[in-house]
Amino acid sequence: MREPLTRTLGLADEDATDRLGQQLASALGDRPAGWLMLLEGELGAGKSTLARAMLRAWGLTGAVPSPTYTLVEPYEFAGFTAYHIDLYRVVDEEELEFLGFSDMGDGLRLIEWPDRAQSLETGADLLVRLSYAGEGRLATLTALTPRAIEALSGCLLYTSDAADEYNPV
Repeated sequence: MREPLTRTLGLADEDATDRLGQQLASALGDRPAGWLMLLEGELGAGKSTLARAMLRAWGLTGAVPSPTYTLVEPYEFAGFTAYHIDLYRVVDEEELEFLGFSDMGDGLRLIEWPDRAQSLETGADLLVRLSYAGEGRLATLTALTPRAIEALSGCLLYTSDAADEYNPV
């Protein structure tokens, strides 16, 4: 297997996080079934904002609640199901089975707070770490599998409206 591909992008504001989510959705294409994406970051760092932007990029309209209390929010799209999963309230990794995690493998799994289940990183395609950086955020993207490296290696990620501000991934 190739070495993971890692890039760090500056996100000036919530709009930049939205653009990153849209571009990640585009990089995954219209059939991201089977992908496992881990979203790490402190409370308020933008994990739900990023997931919401991806879901909207695939055509979701209406409210996109954070799954903090429901733990799992499923979304049906043409050709795949996306599961937005929040593990903040999970105490033990074994609780994943009670959530039906093993039945979600055919869909896209966007997982917030993956550190609550350390084994998830083993099967993850993409790890996105969001951290505070002054008034903005930093997004560190790590493509962990060959398909994630392929999906992101030729993608230019723009995080501002200025055409000359981009980071190749």
